[in-house]
Amino acid sequence: MTGAKPAVGTVAASAKPAAALFPVAPPPFSDGVFPCSECHKPGDKVDRVPHKVEFHEDIVLHHDEKNRWCLDCHDAAHRDSLHLADGRLIPFTESYRLCGQCHGPTLRNWKAGEHGKRTGSWSGAKQYLLCPSCHSPHSPHFKPLKPKSPPLRQEAIK
Repeated sequence: MTGAKPAVGTVAASAKPAAALFPVAPPPFSDGVFPCSECHKPGDKVDRVPHKVEFHEDIVLHHDEKNRWCLDCHDAAHRDSLHLADGRLIPFTESYRLCGQCHGPTLRNWKAGEHGKRTGSWSGAKQYLLCPSCHSPHSPHFKPLKPKSPPLRQEAIK
């Protein structure tokens, strides 16, 4: 069937594996939090109504929190996966695809090497850092930095 979307809950497929297109460093998981399936078991009852999650009290959502909550990105049935807006599952190593659904220009710049950190050589192998390597997915804005003092003029040093 041409143009058919994969069924919800299936792993998204592309012509070339995403890992081959954009080799990424491992996601920066918090100690003791991943894999999610260590605590969340298949068949666990899931409250799909947005609410404060008691176990993850250290996670404060400051990322369009009036319109978003946990299960907009995390998959309720497949806890060790994220899901795109159309329901297709993706691994945490492809989280840039999830972020890129809302942040398209930033994703384009990330792929081109204009946003984020990329290591390797221009003509050879590269490795990209995932969005969560620099931005907290739950609160992505950087905290304001205090500027450093300006350099001293040569006359002031004498």
